[in-house]
Amino acid sequence: MAQISQIIKYEGDNTTFVWKHPIEDFNSTTQLIVHESQEALFYMNGQALDLFPSGRYTLESQNIPLIGKYFNMATDGKTPFHCEVYFINKTEQMAIKWGTDSKVEYVEPTYNFPIQIGASGEMSLRAEDSRKLLIKIVGTEKELSQQTLTAKFRAFLMTRFKTYLANYMREGKINIFTIDEHLTVMSEAMRTKLFEDFAGYGLALEQFFITTIVKPEDDRAYQTFKELHFRQYADIADAQIRQQVGVIEQSTEAKRMVIEAEGLAQKRQTEGFTYQQERGFDVAEKVAQNEGVGEFSNMGIGLGMVSGVGGTVGSTVGGVVSNAMSETIGNPAAPASTAQATVACPSCGTEVPASAKFCPECGSEVKKPDDTMFCPNCGAKTPKGKFCIECGQKL
Repeated sequence: MAQISQIIKYEGDNTTFVWKHPIEDFNSTTQLIVHESQEALFYMNGQALDLFPSGRYTLESQNIPLIGKYFNMATDGKTPFHCEVYFINKTEQMAIKWGTDSKVEYVEPTYNFPIQIGASGEMSLRAEDSRKLLIKIVGTEKELSQQTLTAKFRAFLMTRFKTYLANYMREGKINIFTIDEHLTVMSEAMRTKLFEDFAGYGLALEQFFITTIVKPEDDRAYQTFKELHFRQYADIADAQIRQQVGVIEQSTEAKRMVIEAEGLAQKRQTEGFTYQQERGFDVAEKVAQNEGVGEFSNMGIGLGMVSGVGGTVGSTVGGVVSNAMSETIGNPAAPASTAQATVACPSCGTEVPASAKFCPECGSEVKKPDDTMFCPNCGAKTPKGKFCIECGQKL
């Protein structure tokens, strides 16, 4: 018994743009089922008639069940009323790979030397105008897959892409050595340029990505300019690094001085004396070491200056001075200064007593060189010498 009605529905996959159903010349009242994200185009007698969105439909053809075979006897059993259905997949099909089949030639805008590059990437397409896509590309073929579409568009895509890319890089003055930084912007610019070209065939170019730029690494001219380019940036980077290292070293030295000062302040606080008192200790210590009583009068250092430190320190200094004087007086063999110590005035150069605060010739202040240092072991301030007077550490 002949089949009166048939069911026509999509049986392709998601990588297909257009698929023709194998059942042709079907009877009238045949059921058409169209899924979401699809459209179906009904052809009758060679003409594209109705375009059906998603849903179920009854197709009216001139092929009448049961009695149609009698009408077909004149045509050797074949119906003269030819009909067929094409399904168009409207989903966005992604990860369609593309690549240039030859190099793009242009003049590099920064260094003005001729260069050849290649490019590749991916794109995503969607069938926008089903009638236009079928009529201009598919024709009478049974299907249009991603692979078939890429093959058909290869020459079209490469011709336009190469022209657009070369013009874009020239107008944008894009350096070949920094081109990877511009891939996102370049991809969007190429998509905008190519969109209308694809739209003319009923396709929507949803995404276009340039993922790789193939550079002529074996080209001697390219290598020469590449070395020149990166040498410039290497010199700049080296200068910046040196500057940063210098700042770090200065910062480290400043931190060390702060730590030493804090340690010394903590030591003074613990031992119960101030900076002024410590200076008094230094003076008394120098008196006790080697300067002798005779130098007090020759250098103009009176006992009043020593006693000015006051308090406990004054008593200590006074004791040190008294002992030094007693030893010198009690010991006639003790050496005494035979010549008065002098220093040169920093303003006029006149020799003035080492104890003088102001020059008697020009009145300028006479600053004494600092002959003390901080002990690296305990942080105490000690006269410059071989050992620290506080902890005995070798300096």
